[in-house]
Amino acid sequence: MSGSRIRRQAALGVAVLASAVLLVLAGSGVASAKPVKKTAKAACAGHKVRTLPFSTGRVEVFKSRGYLCAIAFDKRPGARKSMSVSIQARGSRPARDKGNYTHHAGPVTVHAGHRCVRVTGKIGRGGVSSGWILC
Repeated sequence: MSGSRIRRQAALGVAVLASAVLLVLAGSGVASAKPVKKTAKAACAGHKVRTLPFSTGRVEVFKSRGYLCAIAFDKRPGARKSMSVSIQARGSRPARDKGNYTHHAGPVTVHAGHRCVRVTGKIGRGGVSSGWILC
C-alpha cells in the first residue's frame, strides 16, 4: 500500500470514530433532557422596566433598543382560562394576544422609539391598564 492510501484510510477511520462518539453523546443528552420552563426573560429581549400586578396575575414589560415587549402571567397557572395582553405605542395600533391559555399570554412587541405606551393585561376576571407610561 502507498503512503497516501494509508493516510486516507486512517482519516476515514478517525472520521467514523468521531461520528460514533458524537452520536453517543447526543443520544445520552436527549434521554436526560428536562422540559425547560419558559420565562419572560427568554421570551422578551431587553431589560424589565415595569411589573404591573393585579388580582389574578401580573404583566411584565421589557425594553430593548426602542422596542417594548409585554407578557401577562397567571398567578395560579394550570387550568385553561381566558387571558389577554396588549401594548400600544401612542399614535399606533395595539399589538394583542388573546386566547385561552394555561400559563401566560404573549409576548407582544411594538416599536415605540421614544413614544409613550399603554399596556393592558387580563386574566379571568382580573385585569390591569397602565395608562400612558414610559414617556
